[in-house]
Amino acid sequence: MPAAAQTGTPGTFLSPPALPSTLPGGLALPSLPQAAQQDILQRILDAGAGRAVTPSMPLPSAPPAMAATPVPLPPPDEPPSPAESFFAARGAGPTCPAAPCPAAPLRQFGYDSLRGMPAGQPMGIGFGALPADYLLGRDDEVVLAFRGRARQTLSLRVGRDGMLLVPDLAPVPAAGRTLRELRADLEARSLRELGGSEVFVSIGQVRQIAIFVGGEVARPGLQPLTSMASVLDALVAAGGVRRTGSLRAIRIEGAGTRRIIDLYPVIAGEGTPPDLRLQEGECILVPPLGGVVAISGEVTRPGIYELPAGTGQAPLATVLRLAGEPLRPSGNRFLLQTTDAEGRRSLREIGPRDALRRGDSLRVEPGSDVLAQDLRLAGHVVAPVLRSAGGRAQTLRGLLADPRLVRADPYARLGVVWRTDQRTRTRRFLTFDLGRVLQGQADLPLAEGDEVILLGLPDVLFLASPGVQQAIRGDAPDASQPAQPVLPAAAPPAMAAGPIAGQPLAVASGMPGGPLASLPPGAPQAPPAATPPAPTGCAALVQLAVAAQSSPQRFAHARAAGFPDLGLLPCPQVFLDYPTLLPFLLDQSVLLTGEIRQPGLYPILDDTGLDAVLATAGGATDTADLAAVELAREPAEQAATLPLSRTIIDLRSRNFAAVRLSPRDAVRLPRGFGDRDTGPVTLVGEFVRPGVYDIRRGERLSEVIARAGGLTAQAYPYGAVFSRESVRQRQQEGFQRTARELEQGLMQVAAGQAVAGMRGSTDLSGAIQAGQALATSLRQTRAAGRMVVEANPVILAGRPDLDVLMEPGDLVAMPKRPNEVTVVGAVLNPGSLQFATGWKAGDYVRAAGGEQRFADGDRAFVVLPNGQSAPAGLGGWLSGGPPIPPGSTVVVPQDPSPYETWGFLRDVTQVLSQVALSSAALAVIVRSGSK
Repeated sequence: MPAAAQTGTPGTFLSPPALPSTLPGGLALPSLPQAAQQDILQRILDAGAGRAVTPSMPLPSAPPAMAATPVPLPPPDEPPSPAESFFAARGAGPTCPAAPCPAAPLRQFGYDSLRGMPAGQPMGIGFGALPADYLLGRDDEVVLAFRGRARQTLSLRVGRDGMLLVPDLAPVPAAGRTLRELRADLEARSLRELGGSEVFVSIGQVRQIAIFVGGEVARPGLQPLTSMASVLDALVAAGGVRRTGSLRAIRIEGAGTRRIIDLYPVIAGEGTPPDLRLQEGECILVPPLGGVVAISGEVTRPGIYELPAGTGQAPLATVLRLAGEPLRPSGNRFLLQTTDAEGRRSLREIGPRDALRRGDSLRVEPGSDVLAQDLRLAGHVVAPVLRSAGGRAQTLRGLLADPRLVRADPYARLGVVWRTDQRTRTRRFLTFDLGRVLQGQADLPLAEGDEVILLGLPDVLFLASPGVQQAIRGDAPDASQPAQPVLPAAAPPAMAAGPIAGQPLAVASGMPGGPLASLPPGAPQAPPAATPPAPTGCAALVQLAVAAQSSPQRFAHARAAGFPDLGLLPCPQVFLDYPTLLPFLLDQSVLLTGEIRQPGLYPILDDTGLDAVLATAGGATDTADLAAVELAREPAEQAATLPLSRTIIDLRSRNFAAVRLSPRDAVRLPRGFGDRDTGPVTLVGEFVRPGVYDIRRGERLSEVIARAGGLTAQAYPYGAVFSRESVRQRQQEGFQRTARELEQGLMQVAAGQAVAGMRGSTDLSGAIQAGQALATSLRQTRAAGRMVVEANPVILAGRPDLDVLMEPGDLVAMPKRPNEVTVVGAVLNPGSLQFATGWKAGDYVRAAGGEQRFADGDRAFVVLPNGQSAPAGLGGWLSGGPPIPPGSTVVVPQDPSPYETWGFLRDVTQVLSQVALSSAALAVIVRSGSK
């Protein structure tokens, strides 16, 4: 019999000392339950008085597991149960006629909620207040705190005889009584027998019980539990119910008692929960799984559900409640797959009053998945808008009542309504003037299913892009045509033919802008982050190319040249969403070319003023000749032949509004004749006022020199460099051609040596490598574009025929009078020598150390300051040639005899001459420009 633990001396009741805030180990006592604090305090007092410590509740460092917050095991990778496999096999057939079947089979409902705890841990409430109707039993710990005359705290256990032995009181019966009854009895005895002392009764550690759990559980057998454990605690301790076991017919058997428990009200939250309390000596038996039905589709909780115990069917409403009810409040179809007496499956639609039998499967589908009375606003808008066709949105003005819906820079000349013809069920485009609608001057009634498409200026500029012009010619568009939108704009989902009334409305979740959402009045939504689509090309260009191939004359009015080169424009989002819109807009377009600030194709309505179209295109340029505006028009009548009419219109009055345009018209504003040329010329070096000068048509070099103030006293007209871009391009092409001829000559030399028996093969290899290096250098050499001209104003005054006509981009470099002559090539000491009057080329070569051993003096030449070249006259039968002027360059080539072919010799000599000329000209330009 357990002894009572009391404070103070025997027979004397003393107040216990104050409880310390922490234990020696640092454990904070205030965080412990009250019963645990009292137990620890009693142990401390007993140890201090020399008494044996009464076994009581375990230390708080290892509290028993609490059933209120179980930690379940991780879900194992268990295979599908027989019931799940059965319905999965049936789902592979015609169970899902209107929508794809789920990727994973349906799971049995409720079993994951009972996954077990690790084996060996007792289940039940360890701490916390117990209810007043708690039924005490043997080995329950009762904590008594006396106040008043008797002041002590006792921790007592109910004995095997069910009695509670309290000092100074007669044995108190406790087993089989509730906590409320025991508390009332002890309070009465304390008042009566202890001189009016108060007693406070609580339960310390509850007793341990063992409950047998058998049947379809993971770990059948005796399960250690606390006296507060419920049926759920016992099932969790047994590892949970296997999927082959029933959750709706669990038997609880005790001494002469038997009850059936249905766990669905507890797990599903439907109905009245059963009494889940356990009594000591009871056992739990889980029978095999009963009848099941499957429900899938548009319900809150698809799964496999067990029928109530003892029934073979359940009403449709009951099964729908188990599945959480359909997602739609109404308009659902219930498709039942059942089995007849011969085992054949059948599929039929059932009503709310029908019932499901064992093995049936039900799929909930929408009766009509269409969006009724809808209007869509897409394209050049802040965000796609979905509105009801009722109220103000019945017209365009009502739909566009909030101007903040439209993004900046809309194309006001034309908008499009994509409408379904109610008779033919085909889609067609209707046009309207967006500018007039926004100004309240026009309106258009809208119908159910209409899609209002607004265009932006980037969308219209795309009509004149190279990709569209290529498709108009019938060529297949480049597969690399980017499919990203020009501007990040939210748009409706891409569809080739679009949804029509009565068909499902597909909404792409990955489109730019996200799903369609209507804007609240007064607060339009900001455009969401754009999500660029996959670069699969522009479907609109493909459709345009197909249409152009089938009807070459259809887009004849849209073929043009002279559009601004905007590069490879990405396909706008509106044409990704509505590919058929691009050919339609071209049919509705008018062509503007010539002196227009933004030439291109502009979609319009019939009878649109030229002023409105010109305003959209930026207007006419200042150089336009408005006296001869050309208007080309196809006849309105569709005859066998379509003669094109052209009209010249005088619009110097700028009455552009008087010119009414129709789709497929072509307007050309010609350029007026002007005396100014299309670009400037540049004068550098020894001019009085060097710089950049505009020129007029037919202006000559002497006139430009006069405008620059003439030449300075140090100018050297004989060495002037006149560079022209067109000449430079031809010279550059000549360098490339010469390099190719040089390489061909190398191949011929190699072939000749091979025929001759590889004579001198070692020298040949080095020569070929040198020739290849020379060809590579020639390809990399920049041509100067120099023309040999006369730049001396005095000579030009007497010889007007030598005065060259200036062209835009010309460059005139006037050097100072030089005082040197340059010797390059195969000489012993190449460099620049001081000019000496009367010296010839041979004199300068001798001053440079003379010719090298392999020099070819017979082919030496002189590059004169004006760009001309002449033989140097270094041969033995010549006298050295005439005297050369300052600023000249003497070039002595190497002897080409190792190459052993006169053809190749000609190539090498030509290469050296051209490189020398370009180098000399570029050197003069650089020196003159730096001064």
